[in-house]
Amino acid sequence: MDAEGVDQQTKSEGGIRRRVCSCMKDDFLPEESFKSWGNYANALIQTPTRLIDRILTRSEDEEELETKSRSQNEMKRTLTWWDLIWFGIGAVIGAGIFVLTGFEANQEAGPAVVLSYAVSGISALLSVFCYTEFAVEIPVAGGSFAYLRVELGDFVAFIAAGNILLEYVIAGAAVARTWTSYFATLLNFNSDKFLIKVDSLAEGYNELDPIAVGVCIIICIIAILSTKGSSRLNYIATIVHIFVIFFIIISGLIKSDTKNYTPFAPFGVRGIFKASAVLFFAYVGFDAVSTMAEETKNPGRDIPIGLIGSMVITTFLYCLLAITLCLMQPYQKIDTLAPFSVAFKSVGLNWAQYIVAAGALKGMTSVLLVGAVGQARYLTHISRTHMMPPWFSQVNVNTGTPVNATAVMSCATAIIALFTKLDILSNLLSISTLFIFMLVALALLVRRYYVRGETTIANRNKLIAFLLIIVASSIATATYWGLSKNGWIGYCITGPIWLVATIGLWYFVPHARNPKLWGVPLVPWLPSASIAINIFLLGSIDKASFIRFGAWTGFLLVYYLFFGLHASYDTAKEFERGRGWKNIEAGNGVDSKDVS
Repeated sequence: MDAEGVDQQTKSEGGIRRRVCSCMKDDFLPEESFKSWGNYANALIQTPTRLIDRILTRSEDEEELETKSRSQNEMKRTLTWWDLIWFGIGAVIGAGIFVLTGFEANQEAGPAVVLSYAVSGISALLSVFCYTEFAVEIPVAGGSFAYLRVELGDFVAFIAAGNILLEYVIAGAAVARTWTSYFATLLNFNSDKFLIKVDSLAEGYNELDPIAVGVCIIICIIAILSTKGSSRLNYIATIVHIFVIFFIIISGLIKSDTKNYTPFAPFGVRGIFKASAVLFFAYVGFDAVSTMAEETKNPGRDIPIGLIGSMVITTFLYCLLAITLCLMQPYQKIDTLAPFSVAFKSVGLNWAQYIVAAGALKGMTSVLLVGAVGQARYLTHISRTHMMPPWFSQVNVNTGTPVNATAVMSCATAIIALFTKLDILSNLLSISTLFIFMLVALALLVRRYYVRGETTIANRNKLIAFLLIIVASSIATATYWGLSKNGWIGYCITGPIWLVATIGLWYFVPHARNPKLWGVPLVPWLPSASIAINIFLLGSIDKASFIRFGAWTGFLLVYYLFFGLHASYDTAKEFERGRGWKNIEAGNGVDSKDVS
């Protein structure tokens, strides 16, 4: 042990000393570019050249799989498809359905909110299909970050990675704050009972939620201790939650009144899609399941069953819950904070509101737990590439979990949960999620139609052209939707362009790769449709959320240009020189004199 009392562990692997838990400079910036101020200045001068290199560089499947060795210890393979289904249900059914349903039905869609859930569910399901092929072929903890790095390159992967981390932090914070509201309801208080208002802070950030912070800390500890243990706890919470959901559906339908379904769509088609864009929040979380591929016993079988099965079940339950709520109360009277509890009270079942509140708490606990597990694994794999400090990639030898990543991400979630209101969080979350899902669908098309060294230049150029037209026509459709309130001529132009581009890709560009174990059906139609619908839903999100999204992306670019670019560049070049990862693992600095 060194003078600072740092806990170390020595393993006999070519004489390499590995730190299990330390906080030294080389744990954060071990690369050659950060060895001295002179090296760093030289790296900054080379920024344009290095940036071009990273933009054009694509990883290989084998390289992503090999990165697992950089975490010092292996994650334990303990999960089956049954675990993944329950993780998927637990990850998704939470604050979205129990809070946003009431708000969107009351303000945007009316009883047609069930169609909003169906649209969001279809979009999410298309994205799930795209995720499954990648997760089976590249079963690592990096999820969409690893998939994008392989097919779209380091730079795009990093921008997506930053938004993935933002997505998880925001989702966790939103659920934690909602947990507090339902806890207050369970104790027969107003939903804002435990919030502390601070007038000196800006509106939207001035209602402090200390209970949400405490919940995040408890979830963090559980996630750190054991993945399998988290799975078992998720079983219990989710099973109870499912029983409560069926109670809500059965009891609510008994008290239903079909007159409440008139008018069905008071805000028109625009209201349905506007609500759908926000309700995409309710489906966020399934991608956390893909990050568990590294801990799955049989990825080729378990991941498709787990991901697709949980999403189909979730969409079905969401639609039933939306139908039930709107049959119990006229949409104008639905409460926007605790819709289901108030709905039962309005039909004379006062006691039922406590069951609903308890069930909501169980569901949101599952969402927080699976989110904590998933976000830590994303950060673990990102830091394995050294785009983030390698300290985050360390896996504890005893628990088999990424302790550092879990703790840091949970702290970030707790801080955001303390300050920020749900409506701000939900819109920003939807932008990040839809953006990432669109990129994954795009990456799947690249994977199927382009293999370096095999695809001809002509076919590569045709692929690029058709992909650009698909994306551009989808953006044009979304823009027209956002700007034109009653127009329809624009869709007659942008829609056929998307269709022709997809037909062109299908007919003129031959497949360059076929999946080994599991493949997405109906390629290119399914991923192309996923791109179109995800971009279209972005057109329904408010301007302020896009400004926040742009500010976050700008921050990511600054960090990347000054740190992430140079760290990942050095790491990649060391690997290319054939040294492997033994000298550039987390906690071990790289020095040019070590090159053999």
